[in-house]
Amino acid sequence: MQAQALLQSTPLRVSPLDPFHNRSLPINVKSPSLATRRRAVISAVAAAPKREKDPKKRVVITGMGLVSVFGNDVDTYYEKLLAGESGIGLIDRFDASKFPTRFGGQIRGFKADGYIDGKNDRRLDDCLRYCIVAGKKALEDADLGGDKRSKIDKERAGVLVGTGMGGLTVFSDGVQSLIERGYRKITPFFIPYAITNMGSALLAIDLGFMGPNYSISTACATSNYCFHAAANHIRRGEADMMIAGGTEAAIIPIGLGGFVMESLEHAMKRDAPILAEYLGGAINCDAYHMTDPRSDGLGVSSCIQSSLEDAGVSAEEVNYINAHATSTLVGDLAEVNAVKKVFKNTTGIKMNATKSMIGHCLGAAGGLEAIATVKAIQTGWLHPSINQFNPEPAMEFDTVANVKQQHEINVAISNSFGFGGHNSVVAFSAFKP
Repeated sequence: MQAQALLQSTPLRVSPLDPFHNRSLPINVKSPSLATRRRAVISAVAAAPKREKDPKKRVVITGMGLVSVFGNDVDTYYEKLLAGESGIGLIDRFDASKFPTRFGGQIRGFKADGYIDGKNDRRLDDCLRYCIVAGKKALEDADLGGDKRSKIDKERAGVLVGTGMGGLTVFSDGVQSLIERGYRKITPFFIPYAITNMGSALLAIDLGFMGPNYSISTACATSNYCFHAAANHIRRGEADMMIAGGTEAAIIPIGLGGFVMESLEHAMKRDAPILAEYLGGAINCDAYHMTDPRSDGLGVSSCIQSSLEDAGVSAEEVNYINAHATSTLVGDLAEVNAVKKVFKNTTGIKMNATKSMIGHCLGAAGGLEAIATVKAIQTGWLHPSINQFNPEPAMEFDTVANVKQQHEINVAISNSFGFGGHNSVVAFSAFKP
């Protein structure tokens, strides 16, 4: 009622273009009185962010699954990250000798035995195979594997797995068949296995999950968009649990990373293992350029600020950032400058780059990086940003260069930005009842 009365009595004003720009007071304006300053402090305390307390709306991470250049086991994946091992090597999946780039983050030795039947395993695009295997592994990690799946209310369980490119190998092979052999030689699975929504669909069909189900495609920001949307389905009471993440197999297989996300109430009822808490997130658009970030950083800084508001935390509570960090001079400096707009004091904040070891996984990048973020929260160890020397003067953060560091995380954020100006930020912390 107080908020309603305030809205009725106070005229609304348009926000400035840059909400983080500090404008100096005109010279002829007097300094505020002591009483005014006290009222301002009281107002600030009253408006301090508050975390969600309702167990129906709190969202927790209870399971993680992945397919990566370091294998299909989450602990092994993080151990190799902590060791600073590079997953990038020469391409041998096809003859790359005629291409200017002959190395990449290639998945080797992947097997879907026990997760996908033989016929489908031979037919499916790798993008779909990774989705199904990683999704089921996440359920196993959440203590919902095998016969325990029968305990799930399948009308209240959904799947939201995105992809930047979809079934690109199936699409490429289909086009080649059309050109070289004619339309009669195109597989009838050409369209179903190429479209971007099929990962979520096939995983849901396999599991019988009848809740919210679709795919999001926002380039390299895809996974975070999926986490954000999945959490909101839970918060609105539309689902008790969601499998969410991103998958990609763009010519060279890249991988998938994803979570089982549940309402705290649902997780506690089944005595689930709680790995971390999803505090909140935000998405927006630079509305500036297809590939370049805004030079003023407004899109990214606004997204970070909105994610903190959604999470109910202040900037001072954040002490770890898993950066988007694609190792481009323009992109990395733009991200750093945008982050500094929100976090005025960088002391105590660690920021690292998972891509320095696994490469850029497009739509799956945010999923694999979110898993690294949760593992950092669990273990108290941050993986290094490898091959980092002679940092730019503008870099005022400890980027965990080349060697892992021990760090107790209070609140962590994970950034993902995509071509088209898509920005996404998600926030996590250790679970505290």
